[in-house]
Amino acid sequence: MRLVELFCGTGGFSHGAHMAGFEVAAAFDLDATLTSSYTANFPHTNLVLHDVAELTAERIELEAGGRVDGIFGGPPCQGFSAIGRRDITDVRRKLLWHFFRLVHELQPTFFVMENVRGLLYPENIGELESAIEHVSDIYDVPEPSVWDASEFGAATKRHRLFVVGVHKDRGEAVTRKDIAVLKRPAATVRQAIVDIAGASFVKDDESGFDLWRLQKRGRPHEYAKALRIRQGEFAGHFTGHRTTRHTDKVVERFSAIPQGGLERVGRHPRLAWEGLCPTLRAGTGADLGSYQSVRPIHPEENRVITVREGARLQGFPDWHKFHPTVWHSFRMIGNSVSPIMAHAVFQAIATKLAGVVLRDEAFAAAAE
Repeated sequence: MRLVELFCGTGGFSHGAHMAGFEVAAAFDLDATLTSSYTANFPHTNLVLHDVAELTAERIELEAGGRVDGIFGGPPCQGFSAIGRRDITDVRRKLLWHFFRLVHELQPTFFVMENVRGLLYPENIGELESAIEHVSDIYDVPEPSVWDASEFGAATKRHRLFVVGVHKDRGEAVTRKDIAVLKRPAATVRQAIVDIAGASFVKDDESGFDLWRLQKRGRPHEYAKALRIRQGEFAGHFTGHRTTRHTDKVVERFSAIPQGGLERVGRHPRLAWEGLCPTLRAGTGADLGSYQSVRPIHPEENRVITVREGARLQGFPDWHKFHPTVWHSFRMIGNSVSPIMAHAVFQAIATKLAGVVLRDEAFAAAAE
């Protein structure tokens, strides 16, 4: 099936699709910085830098190489976020409507829209309902569901809203129950990142990424094992582990914070080895003041977590590259869908549509 992602960013959502057995033919986004490593991570996907508000069905099919079977994406959420201003004049709110406009124009077999749960708030839900109504005559669209990434095994608390629609002529609706059966226990912070401790620095590569090699011996937890590079020249290697240098005063403040506690000045939570990471947030780009998001403190070391530790907690594999700078890397992670949670959603879709695909293949064979 030929899939297309809108608002792709660094590709957390794409990871979930690939893990469930789908291929992503094309991905669209306007931000050159936040998509800077997308092609390195997904070399077989055609990345197109283009404003989704100006996309047409014809352009998408051209870039995807033919008819589109599935569309997925997370329209920018800042206009709806619970921690943001929820500005009703924010032009990014209109991108939600454009997502559903393109679904209506392309009429793929299914679509998945992801966003913040703030979209269900009274001041926002009308826009969501209006957007869904644009396709409700064609698609079976159950009630939007809010899921937490930790419910599907990730080591972070991250609530996200999902709207899944299946074309009425091509399959049955994907229900909340279809996704819920894929729940599993969350990994802990320890299980996600303890094996990174003591990693040795190898070099800065030609693109400016810092390369590291695992040193910790022993069998890692299954969660960490699944995210490691296990074969080839770069087995046991990863990027993005350069630590932040804090002032002596900041280190002293951090040292007084127990696991699970909160540093009062910068509002940094300290991770607990046996707990979960709180939601990692994106911060803002240069156009909105370049505000860096608050990063958690490492459970033992008196520093904030590294990019790779954040990526592990979110469920990104070690071979995924972000950006040479820490700031942009955390913007990528904070804007992304947890690959683990995305995998569950796509797995439910794949399971529900499997019978339809087999049936269509049988009809095609009979026709030949």
